[in-house]
Amino acid sequence: MGFWSSKTLLSAIELGVFTSLGGESLRGEELGSRLGLHPRGIWDFLDALVALKLLGREGDGREARYRNTEDAARYLVRSSPHYIGGFLEMANARLYRFWGELTEALRTGKPQNEIKSTGAPMFAELYSQPERLEQFLHAMAGFSLRNFEIFADKFDFSRYKTLVDVGGAEGQLSMAVARRHPHMKCITTDLGVVEPIARKAIAAAGLSDRVGTMTLDFFAEPIPKADVVTMGMILHDWNLEKKKHLIRSAYQALPPGGAFVVVEALIDDERRKNVFGLMMSLNMLIEFGEAFDYTGRDFDGWCREAGFQRTETMYLRGASSAAIAYR
Repeated sequence: MGFWSSKTLLSAIELGVFTSLGGESLRGEELGSRLGLHPRGIWDFLDALVALKLLGREGDGREARYRNTEDAARYLVRSSPHYIGGFLEMANARLYRFWGELTEALRTGKPQNEIKSTGAPMFAELYSQPERLEQFLHAMAGFSLRNFEIFADKFDFSRYKTLVDVGGAEGQLSMAVARRHPHMKCITTDLGVVEPIARKAIAAAGLSDRVGTMTLDFFAEPIPKADVVTMGMILHDWNLEKKKHLIRSAYQALPPGGAFVVVEALIDDERRKNVFGLMMSLNMLIEFGEAFDYTGRDFDGWCREAGFQRTETMYLRGASSAAIAYR
């Protein structure tokens, strides 16, 4: 019954529970009025969030006061620089209902997202709707930012000078590297509709002097030359043929000794432990049909086939790792 807890959190994000509380402590009736809730569900809802350790409560009964926990204040309040709610907003608006069609996806091998009603692939649908595109980019930024920061801290950039991030969305990976390694010049690339959004985010961060933007259709154009080529949550979006195309393109963009890095929820080689990685691969089935997540061993085989000399896996946090191939 895990979907009960999941939907309780997703509805709390949709309603703005955590953002409405901010640093305040409110009685249930006050918070319910602020959120426009019917009296019947207020206390069950808020106390469920307490039991899930997402809210704190002082006192009992109708006079009890609710507040954000430390984690909720850090990660679920929209004004927080660590906000990850964008991913949860997307999960609520899109993925929750699409996962209701998992059985059909397993039987047919076909995606279960917007394509069923519009006939348009996921990315075409996203890019046609500015509000959906912005929601998706915020979701990816919130979901990936900490992984990018950890990668930027752990990877040895001392041998390199330039980095190109492929499919960089708002430029979070490039900015994470630039903040920590002043000698690095970074370029974040994406489709033309995304590039202005990235440029704005980079300017707001004060990094325009060391992080550039470029439009790139990575299936139609070569990846720009760089010492390091990165892809954050990109490779898993495609079938095997397209995965291998991107790996070959990265190889051709690198000099001898250059590094190709993918940041993903890599499935463990035995496919027994990384529950999230396996669920993400099912999500790729629901979103794209042929797309799938993969193991470090899979990545090693594809990269050696393309000409890379060796690979390694760098654990980041939770379900996420960086797979690195050296030319």
